[in-house]
Amino acid sequence: MIRSMTGFGSANEKVDGVHYGVELRSLNNRYFKATIKLPEEIASLEAELDALLRHKLNRGSITLLVKMQGSAASVADQINEQALLTYLEKLESLHARFAEREQAVRIDLTTLLALPGVLQSADDSQILSKARPIILRLTEIACDKALAMRVTEGQAVADDLARQRQTIRTHIDQIAERAPGVIGEYHTRLTNRVNTLMASSELKVNEQDLIREVAIFAERSDISEEINRMRGHLEQFEQIASNKDESVGRTLEFIAQEMLREANTISSKSNDAVISRAIVEVKGAIDRIKEQAANVE
Repeated sequence: MIRSMTGFGSANEKVDGVHYGVELRSLNNRYFKATIKLPEEIASLEAELDALLRHKLNRGSITLLVKMQGSAASVADQINEQALLTYLEKLESLHARFAEREQAVRIDLTTLLALPGVLQSADDSQILSKARPIILRLTEIACDKALAMRVTEGQAVADDLARQRQTIRTHIDQIAERAPGVIGEYHTRLTNRVNTLMASSELKVNEQDLIREVAIFAERSDISEEINRMRGHLEQFEQIASNKDESVGRTLEFIAQEMLREANTISSKSNDAVISRAIVEVKGAIDRIKEQAANVE
């Protein structure tokens, strides 16, 4: 399937007071290249996210940005219940003493959270364990959105590739129709020229020599093989472009290069103005195909 390498996708979710956000951008690149930007607490997810991106997006320059925003307690802090219970037990003992003196004691839980050891920062493994499934899920959603954009833009590329193939096919058919007449015209021109040069000396060129010369020219200028290969490349290009299960960009680039090779050979072999003009149009269409194939995943 023809898919562009340009795309964008994002996904967001709020869980337990923490806002998770993922943004993915993809641009053209001959190969796969991923740049992943993560918060320090979940930096160890980079390899897993890279593998996920490679599975989803086969080619292109990919930038993945992951954000985590929320209150400190939501993101990284936990209550040490054992420490808090220890403090409460001590306070209950003190409360009993004050009660004997008929003095009231007020316990403020908010104040207790500020006591040493009650509120502890979670380590990176705890943050990672909580964030990992959320980040992976959001990354997959962002990838799917980027792929949808790639497919949409790829349709425009596919339409242009089809137009360029038709241009090449039309001119190749014209060249194939013109090629047989080139040899006959060469024979006529050669005969007339030789007869004109020999007329003053009252000599006549041997017909066998002319036939041999024309045969050599015909062998050197025979482009039927190149025309057949060009048509074969066009058919193969169309088959690969319609493949819905694979990334085809690099294969299409290779076929376009082979098509250009055949066009150059036809240009060098043909000694005809009509064919030369047609092959210029063919080369122009092939260059356009090469440019578009470089944008295809």
